[in-house]
Amino acid sequence: MIQQESRLKVADNSGAREVLCIKVLGGTRRRYAGIGDIFVATVKDAVPGAAVKKGEVVKCVVVRTKKERRRADGSYIRFDENAAVLNKDMPIPASNVAIVCPTCGPSRIGYRREDDGGKVRVCKKCGKDLG
Repeated sequence: MIQQESRLKVADNSGAREVLCIKVLGGTRRRYAGIGDIFVATVKDAVPGAAVKKGEVVKCVVVRTKKERRRADGSYIRFDENAAVLNKDMPIPASNVAIVCPTCGPSRIGYRREDDGGKVRVCKKCGKDLG
């Protein structure tokens, strides 16, 4: 169970080594976070040259707790340490966004030059402007 001022190891490759819980999200009187819960934390220790710096405030998800958790089959699982994964907001690159034609669905996209010099996206199947 994670509460305010708990220190957790970071179990991802973000560059942070240790975080300190500032606030457990999910209500004003919410005290504890278990596996799968989100909390706000500050980075206490980080690898030099990493994307995440010491003192940065981030959101994290709990992935391991020392407090045992009961499974559906009746067994219990417990870990040696508390650990979390940083849940940092990242921008989506434009190359990973799919543009879908409203008439023919997913298709290849081309460009057409307008008279004023601007570029307009067009569907390569039907030739319709996509805005």
